[in-house]
Amino acid sequence: MTRSKDFPNHSERRRLIACAAARLIAEDGITDYTLAKRKAVHSLGLPENTQLPENAEVEAELRLYQRLFQDEEQTGRIDHLRQKSCEIMSIMQRFNPYLTGSVLDGSAGRYAEIDIQLFTDSAKDVEIFLLNQGIDFAHSVPRSDRAEAVLTLHSEDAVVNLIVYPLNEERVTFKTRNGKLRQRARLEAVNKLLSANRPDAEAP
Repeated sequence: MTRSKDFPNHSERRRLIACAAARLIAEDGITDYTLAKRKAVHSLGLPENTQLPENAEVEAELRLYQRLFQDEEQTGRIDHLRQKSCEIMSIMQRFNPYLTGSVLDGSAGRYAEIDIQLFTDSAKDVEIFLLNQGIDFAHSVPRSDRAEAVLTLHSEDAVVNLIVYPLNEERVTFKTRNGKLRQRARLEAVNKLLSANRPDAEAP
């Protein structure tokens, strides 16, 4: 096991933790950055009170890892998840859907889930709509107090989280845990992302 004294300074420790956490996210499907960082600390043999890197540092290392070791797989996976997102958003148009999270920003790992925000008067309306469409779903724990419900759709090729917010929240700016603006995109914008990634031979 690596010992903490083998790392000469805080900066080097932070970098090593970020690298190890990024690898866990990319290879093991961990989606919780804090959990990945704590597991990285343990795997490196560092004390539990070691200062952790910021999520942005881990994300930078994750993108580098994916580019170096999962480039083709990563590109194909992102395109597939975005296509799946478009299919779901088309079905859910009446509930003002927006794609958000790692599938939108391109950092989605091997086991990433799709996050789609919905804005409507009642989460019950979404549930009734899904039942009428014959779409199976399960209730998941909301990650934010602002969300009314999270309805999760499971299929063989993807997991989709429909995060339901009150209609009046649609114009509210959402932020990540780091305080950064959380990006989101409507169906038209996601379709443009897909078109931009198509080979030139498929262009009209």
